[in-house]
Amino acid sequence: MATFIEQVRSALPTRGTFLNLGSALVAEVCALSGFDWLLVDLEHGAGGEDGLVGQILAGAAHGVPVVARVESSERIRVGHVLDLGALGVMFPRLDTPEEVEHALRHLWYPPRGDRGVAGYNRARSFGADTRSASEVNDSILGIVQIESTSALEQVEAIAAIEGVDVLFIGPSDLSTSLGVAGQLESAPFRAALDRVAAAARDAGKAAGILAGDPASAAWYHDHGFSFVAVASDSALLRSAAMRAAHPDEKEHA
Repeated sequence: MATFIEQVRSALPTRGTFLNLGSALVAEVCALSGFDWLLVDLEHGAGGEDGLVGQILAGAAHGVPVVARVESSERIRVGHVLDLGALGVMFPRLDTPEEVEHALRHLWYPPRGDRGVAGYNRARSFGADTRSASEVNDSILGIVQIESTSALEQVEAIAAIEGVDVLFIGPSDLSTSLGVAGQLESAPFRAALDRVAAAARDAGKAAGILAGDPASAAWYHDHGFSFVAVASDSALLRSAAMRAAHPDEKEHA
């Protein structure tokens, strides 16, 4: 059976959700719900790095891998979440191939990258991990967000960069940058979807996106996006709570 990394790199369909409540218990609920992966959102979420380990452990208890979106692409931020045990990193708002290449270096130990070398942390089994630096480097997932017109215009070059495993569209930011904020069925946004999916396919990479609901997730899967997040823990809770509180009313935005 293929590992999580192998599934993603082979562009096999997987479905996850964002964790932005910063709660290990909520992460465990999501892990028990059947998601293929979970993503702790350190950029927009309520929790910080201090809550990351609990969420990683909650996923691991049920065999669900956990990756993290860092709040910035600073070397120290990337290295810290990797040392804590995240299986991959999502980089927000990288606008050029040069920015992507610089950020990706933080994922890997030298000489390939510039990640700080330490073997006594959680990710390295507190000193018991016997893997080589090269093996560790190869085990880390690199997810680059396409969130601006600049990144979109250079997406083919970004997709060709070694270490980019997933091109991940941030719908809100990208649609805003395109001048069609929130209009996810508009012609400019749909054209952007097609371009990112094609760039990923041609480069042998995966395309990913955040979907608001299961129906949208299914549509994205059918249109070339294999790494799809369905909403977030808070959005899923809010939706379920509103239906419970007002079962006879239509859900409001």
